Amino acid sequence: MPGFFIVNFDTRQLPWESVDHLVIGSGIAGLYTAYLLSRSGRGVVVVTKKMVGNTATERAQGGIAAAIGTSDSPLLHLQDTLRAGAGLCDPEAVRILVTEGPDRVRDLVGMGTCFARTDAGFALVREGAHRQRRILYAGGDATGAEIQRALCHQVRRLNIPILENHFVVDLLVHHGQCYGALVLDETTGRLVAFRSKAVILASGGAGQLFRQTTNPLVATGDGIALAYRAGAAVTDLEFVQFHPTVLALPEGCTFLISEAVRGEGGVLRNAAGEAFMARYHPDAELAPRDVVTRAILTEMKATAAHVFLDVTHLPADSLRRRFPTIAQTCAGLGLDIAREWIPVAPAAHYMMGGVQTNVHGETAVADLYACGEVACVGVHGANRLASNSLLDGLVFGGRIVERILARPAGWRAGPEFACSELRAAGRVDYVGLRTALQDQMDAHLGPIREPSGLEQSLRFFERYDYLQRCAAPDPEAMEVHNLLQVGALVTEAALARRESRGGHYRTDYPEPRECWRKHLIFQRASRNEPAD
Repeated sequence: MPGFFIVNFDTRQLPWESVDHLVIGSGIAGLYTAYLLSRSGRGVVVVTKKMVGNTATERAQGGIAAAIGTSDSPLLHLQDTLRAGAGLCDPEAVRILVTEGPDRVRDLVGMGTCFARTDAGFALVREGAHRQRRILYAGGDATGAEIQRALCHQVRRLNIPILENHFVVDLLVHHGQCYGALVLDETTGRLVAFRSKAVILASGGAGQLFRQTTNPLVATGDGIALAYRAGAAVTDLEFVQFHPTVLALPEGCTFLISEAVRGEGGVLRNAAGEAFMARYHPDAELAPRDVVTRAILTEMKATAAHVFLDVTHLPADSLRRRFPTIAQTCAGLGLDIAREWIPVAPAAHYMMGGVQTNVHGETAVADLYACGEVACVGVHGANRLASNSLLDGLVFGGRIVERILARPAGWRAGPEFACSELRAAGRVDYVGLRTALQDQMDAHLGPIREPSGLEQSLRFFERYDYLQRCAAPDPEAMEVHNLLQVGALVTEAALARRESRGGHYRTDYPEPRECWRKHLIFQRASRNEPAD
C-alpha cells in the first residue's frame, strides 16, 4: 500500500509491546500529558526520537504567556491572540487557552518550575503584539530549559518510562481507528510494534524544512507526516512563522535573539543606523512577527546588508543579567551586546498549522490525539502570538487527558498489520536530497512568496513522488520521506491560498481577501489494512 507506510513490515513477525497510552515526543506537551496520565493512575510510555531534552521546548528563550497580572485578564489575552491570528483563530479554542492557561502555569510552578519573581510576585515582561506584560520567564532567557528540567524531574519521579532513540515510523490504523505505532529502536536497529489504547502525538514541528531555522535537528515534521499517511486531517500548513531576529554572523550560527530583547527596549536599525520599524507599524519593534519580519527583509533588500538589534542604550549589567544566554553566546562569537549592535535576520521558527484537532485534542482518527506544535486546534490562526506556544501544549495536553479519563479504560482486540509492496529505492543521496529540499524551501517558501517560485517548488516535490513507492532504509531516509511529505503539503497550500494573511505573504496577492477567511484542509483516506 504505497504512500501509506514507509517501510515493509509484518507485525506477526515483530516483537510487540502493550502500553496503555503511548506519548510520542518529550517536550512540554508530551511530558505534561504523560505526567497527568500517570498521576491519574493510567499507564503511559513516552517515546522520543533522540534524547529526552532534545526538544524545541528546551530552546525556548522568551517565556510563557498567561493573564496573571493584576492589570491583565483572559479577555485582554484573548483579544491580543485573535488580533495576531489575522482572522483565522478559532475563538472557542482561544477562549479555552486564555482561561485555562493561568491554572496550567500554576501547575508548572507546583511541579517546581522556578519562574523569575519580584517582591510583588511573578516578574512579567511584554513581547510583540501583547498589550500587557504577561510573559513569565526563567533563568533570564532560559525559560524552556527550566520548564524542561522541571517536567523531566517529575516524569522520572513517577517512574514513567522514557524510551530515547526511538523513531516512530508509522501509525497502525484500521478502519479509521488507531491501534498503536510502528517504532524503530535505533539502539538495536529493530522494529517494534506498540499496541496502545490511545496514541498522543506531541512530536513538535517541521522547522528543518528550512536550512535557516531556530528549530533543533529533530524537527523534521514526522508527526504531521505519519498522521497524514494514517488518514488524519492536516490544516493551515501554509502558515509558517519566521522569527524576525536570529543572529546573523559569518560563522553561520543560527541562534535566536529572543523577542523579549525588543520587549525590554531593543531597537531595530538598518545599515545606515536608522530606527525603521515605526515606518511599518505603529507598535514599531513590538508589531506582530510577520510585520517585523517583512520589514526587516525590505530593509535588507534596500541596503544589501543585515539589519541590527541595538541594546547598547540599556544598562550593561542588567542586560547581562536579563539575557545571560544571549550575552554569553554572542560573547563567544566575539560580539559584546552591551557595546555592539547585534546583526539579525529572519529564520523559520514555528508551524501554525499541523494535525487538525478539536478542543479535546482528538483527530479524525479514533484514539489518535495531538497537542503542541504538531497539532492545529486553531489558537494561532495565521500568525502565532508570541509565547503562546508553550501554553498551547500545556492547555490542550491537559484537555486530552481529561477526555481520555472520561472514557472506558478497557482494552480492545487489535488486528495485525503488514506492508510488503514497497520496493528498494536504489541509490538515493538522502543527505543531498535533504539539502536540496531545504534550498527550495528557503528560496521559495520563506516569508515572501512569488507564484513562479511556488510552482517551481511544487515541481521539485513532484520529481520525488516515486519515493512514496519505496521503502526508507534508515532513520535519515525516514526523516527525508517525512520532510518531502510535509514540504509538498506546505507548497500546495501556499499555492492554493491566493491572498496574504499572517505568516503567508504572496507578492501577487499582497492583501488579505475576505473570501479566503477559511482553512485549507488536506486528508487522504486511510488504507492501513490488517494482515491477511
